[in-house]
Amino acid sequence: MAGEKTSMGLEPNVAGLLCYVVGWITGLVFYLMEKDNRFVRFHAMQSIVVSGALTIVGLVLGPVLAFVPLLGFLVPILWLALIALWILLMVKAYQNQWYKLPWAGDFAEKHI
Repeated sequence: MAGEKTSMGLEPNVAGLLCYVVGWITGLVFYLMEKDNRFVRFHAMQSIVVSGALTIVGLVLGPVLAFVPLLGFLVPILWLALIALWILLMVKAYQNQWYKLPWAGDFAEKHI
């Protein structure tokens, strides 16, 4: 895989990292534009699934947390966990690793 460019002219590890930068948006861009490289398509699909699911959960839980102040202490903890996950996924992609999250990674692997 090293030295082999994607159909978009990027190194696969760089393209894999970029799949996560703006969540499902960059995941969708790379999934639609990259036709050949399975590594990039895997990370693009995993980005779509993970960040898409988190977007939906955020839209549902946001109003709930706004009306239940006792749960407000969870927000910073969740944000820190999500930032750590985001960084982990970008680092693993940059290191040329097929890092699969439970469920999302399996789904992504089946749909590339």
